[in-house]
Amino acid sequence: MKNKKKLKDIGTFLIFGAPAIFAFTAVILVPLIFGLYLTFTNWSIQVGNHSFVAFDNYKEVFRDKTFLSQLWFTLKYVFFTVIFSNVGAFFLGLALTKNIKGQNFLRTGFFTPNLIGGLILGYLWQFLFSRVMPFLGSEFGWELFQTSWLTDTNKAFWALVIVNSWQLMGYLMIVYIAGFMSVPSDVLEAADIDGASKFRKVINIILPLSIQGIVVCLFLSISRSFLTYDLNLALTNGGPYGSTELASYHIVQKAFLSNNYGVGQAEAVVLFLIVAAIALTQSYLMKRMEVEA
Repeated sequence: MKNKKKLKDIGTFLIFGAPAIFAFTAVILVPLIFGLYLTFTNWSIQVGNHSFVAFDNYKEVFRDKTFLSQLWFTLKYVFFTVIFSNVGAFFLGLALTKNIKGQNFLRTGFFTPNLIGGLILGYLWQFLFSRVMPFLGSEFGWELFQTSWLTDTNKAFWALVIVNSWQLMGYLMIVYIAGFMSVPSDVLEAADIDGASKFRKVINIILPLSIQGIVVCLFLSISRSFLTYDLNLALTNGGPYGSTELASYHIVQKAFLSNNYGVGQAEAVVLFLIVAAIALTQSYLMKRMEVEA
């Protein structure tokens, strides 16, 4: 009986668990191990063979001034994107939990940009920045929009930040809404009875009790901003004059266009470690701020 039960349990596991394990192994585990292996080789698709080079690729990463400057540019880009997307999502979520008319329609509308692929979104906004905004700027005399933002090294940076923040905002808004709806209504009613203003309720009640949602949103926005590639490619293509090349964009160029897979993969590992360190540190520090209702 015990053997039959074990066989039945194994069969059940194989039916339900094996496909997930196979997918995880094929899509994540094998590429991860192979990618780490590539960082220690000079593998080239053109030559067709490779040799072991130990830590030479990692040394090259820190000698690559272009990558280091783009990494600093990426940190600045992530900083502003995370702030804009989270602040916007927070207030959108707050506004759309007040039982206003058409609230569900508005939630759907703000969430929709997250469903659009980065390439399509980039080309749409490229048209807006290159054609629509200069037209409106010349028509109404708005100096800010009279020339395309994508041809100016400073404005192109803000174009990237605005578009990515706009795309992330609706997604983060859903997480914030879930956090706001978990705030006990009796606590808010008690605050109303005590005469607390709306601002005080947000700062002293809603914000502290929504820390879990804030932690999730910060983690998501940090990780997704660091890994921005398709939007960077479609919106600015690294221009003008290479001024908007993010670290992920540089890594793809290094690996696939320069055929330098070892160094490119080593740069990807370094970027991954930086993202993991920042995201996990942020999560740890914010978790300490959690309070119980």
